[in-house]
Amino acid sequence: MTQQDRPSLSTIRPDAPGRAPGPSRTIRPFLTSGAPALLFLLGFTAVYLIAVATQFGQLAENSLIKGYADSAWVFQWTGPSDGWGPPLLVHNSAMPTLAAGTVLIAAVALVRRCWWHGCAAISVVVATVGGTEAFRAVLPRPDLTGATEGLTGTSFPSGHVAIAAGLTLGAVLVASPRVRPYVAAAGMLWLAFTAAAVQALYWHRPSDALGATLLACACYSLAARLLPPSAAAGPKRRPRALPATALALSAAGALAASAREDSATRPLAFATAALLCSALVWIAVADRGQRRAA
Repeated sequence: MTQQDRPSLSTIRPDAPGRAPGPSRTIRPFLTSGAPALLFLLGFTAVYLIAVATQFGQLAENSLIKGYADSAWVFQWTGPSDGWGPPLLVHNSAMPTLAAGTVLIAAVALVRRCWWHGCAAISVVVATVGGTEAFRAVLPRPDLTGATEGLTGTSFPSGHVAIAAGLTLGAVLVASPRVRPYVAAAGMLWLAFTAAAVQALYWHRPSDALGATLLACACYSLAARLLPPSAAAGPKRRPRALPATALALSAAGALAASAREDSATRPLAFATAALLCSALVWIAVADRGQRRAA
């Protein structure tokens, strides 16, 4: 081989086959892997700053809270505070629902022997609910509008919605790839109904429901990207009509749970926020599947 036939150092590609990838190829996936979680956290921050920390946001949400809780159609389903009723619609049923859902997630992980999935799912539930309680304790709600005493209490984010969203996304993580989309669809319906009901009952504002859902999606996105590639693989095919069907059912559940006897327009705001919560969950789950397929 002559001197002219020898390749120079400038012609050797650093990412050629058989060679170790360059620093840019190893660092870039690490930096971009947490992008969805960061976007959800930015959305969480934006919702708080706009709806809670501004006079405009407080006026807009306080204008939705008029009348009494018993005017909500769902009020008759809630039962007394120490009685029976649908899950998460009785004050004392939140913690039992959380405990039962966490045990069920752990049981599914044990049966399927998917240890990474189980750890990630329980972490999502714990981080969502724990983070909700922590943020509610530290995030102030300044009185910028001179509201009445009943409207000045801190309620961001919603603990009821956090339980529904956290358990839904935790169940998605431990479900088998074939049934995972259907688990997400069922959880979306439950989440939409719960988010709309707590608003119609004046337990929470729309921003409270959105904040809890965004926090749950951030925890889910981060946990899904920390899973090993083989453990995080999603389904290869998803029924094309499932997203539209899931959103349609969620919309029906949100409309039913948000209905009130004293207003026909304000419940639409509650239902819209609840439906947006369901859409955020589907976006988080679909984003995971698309990235794993890519």
